[in-house]
Amino acid sequence: MTIDNNITKQIITFDQAIVLVKDEVDRALSSSPLIIRGFTKHLTKSHGKFIRAVSLIACAQDEVGYIHPNAIKFAASIELLHLATLVHDDIIDDADLRRGEATLQKKFGKKTAVICGDYLLAVALQLATSVSNREDYLKINMTEYITKVCLGELNQHINNHNLDLSVSKYLKIISGKTAALFEASFFAGAILCENDKIIINKYKKLGRYIGMLFQLTDDCMDFEETKDTAKKPVQSDYEQGVITLPLIYALKEDSNLKEKAKFNSVTRDDINSSVLKTGGLKFTHLMSKQYYNKSLKLINELNVSKEKEEKLKLILDKSYRLI
Repeated sequence: MTIDNNITKQIITFDQAIVLVKDEVDRALSSSPLIIRGFTKHLTKSHGKFIRAVSLIACAQDEVGYIHPNAIKFAASIELLHLATLVHDDIIDDADLRRGEATLQKKFGKKTAVICGDYLLAVALQLATSVSNREDYLKINMTEYITKVCLGELNQHINNHNLDLSVSKYLKIISGKTAALFEASFFAGAILCENDKIIINKYKKLGRYIGMLFQLTDDCMDFEETKDTAKKPVQSDYEQGVITLPLIYALKEDSNLKEKAKFNSVTRDDINSSVLKTGGLKFTHLMSKQYYNKSLKLINELNVSKEKEEKLKLILDKSYRLI
């Protein structure tokens, strides 16, 4: 079996590819230089769902069901990049828990965590550029997506405690800090199995929509889940200064809540009650549903095999429910 550049394709199935990606990430974390290995190895204890890697692998699946070997390194690279952003997020949020385990900054201190996050970013870029015939993949500009993530995070930080944050401004923030890496995953996967630019752009758009959906669902979790079920701190976004969509809606509809917030006299009970009473959660769920429907429409337009379609729909469902 061959691909356009005449390099023989290894026969890698979807399930094999996922295992290989996890092995690649573990190898990168466990075989770091000795000076940093003890810190990075700690991160192997708190694996997430690898939804970005799974998305890339699913998008890379060809018409026969096989995965191009370069998808393994691209997927591992994006997971390491995502991990780097989480390490830095935990420092900013002073978070103690991530995926049920002590955060790097809690266990080893903020300075060490900053350096480790930077190191992971470097490893992610190194891995992405180590693929064979990399000149064929210059369109996958990883640095561009890293820039989007950083600007999204900075935009969020600048708007911390902004009680007048608009819905459109908030959606722009999360399109960078969350949706950009999803778009990169879907784009990288599509490049490995598609040549049609129109189809590739549909994959990119699908990734962006699912990333938006993922973040909006996560916003609702802060109000609907417990620390035990979420395996991370909840009821804490506002305390960190982060204004998410359910609260943006509540602040717009409830002038009393906004007045209390201005004078720092608002309590968590006030927030929860107002978000529920004004329909902030309902509004956020409805917007999530819109992204879900647009994503579903795009999947149906891709004209892929039934097996691949089911995988993409499963990723969509997981992002919608965060299961």
